[in-house]
Amino acid sequence: MRIWHYELIPVLPQKQLLGQWRELSAIIGLINKFGNPNTLIVNKVMNFPLSDFKIYISFVENEIRNRGYSPRKNISEKLETILINNFNTINFKLLKTKKIFKNWHNDRYFFQCFFNLQEKYDCGGIKDEDWQKIKNLALKKLRKTELNLYDIL
Repeated sequence: MRIWHYELIPVLPQKQLLGQWRELSAIIGLINKFGNPNTLIVNKVMNFPLSDFKIYISFVENEIRNRGYSPRKNISEKLETILINNFNTINFKLLKTKKIFKNWHNDRYFFQCFFNLQEKYDCGGIKDEDWQKIKNLALKKLRKTELNLYDIL
């Protein structure tokens, strides 16, 4: 299981985007059943306000809808049952002004996810056109943040 870095959601290939929706449903199910996702990579979600998770889910759902798919609503509804606070609406502008999963969805994690996608591309699991979108975003991020390889390692 993986929660892709939120900045990658707009460029995720169809398979990874729709797979993310299924994984979010599974994560919510695990939280409901065990109190946490019970999986190494995504257990961190419990270290953050559940409002971050709600924003993330809404962001993924919005991207799915923008691409013309109809996601099942039950994922958002399932999350509502575990939220302590009631969030009536999600402000997508928060993603521009507030980093969700602060200190997790940072530049290092972005590139961990990027390299995961690169491996999928190298093995033939991502189309060239999709890879170009991912690569362009990563190059833009490198220029913007002035990171070097040592910062990522």
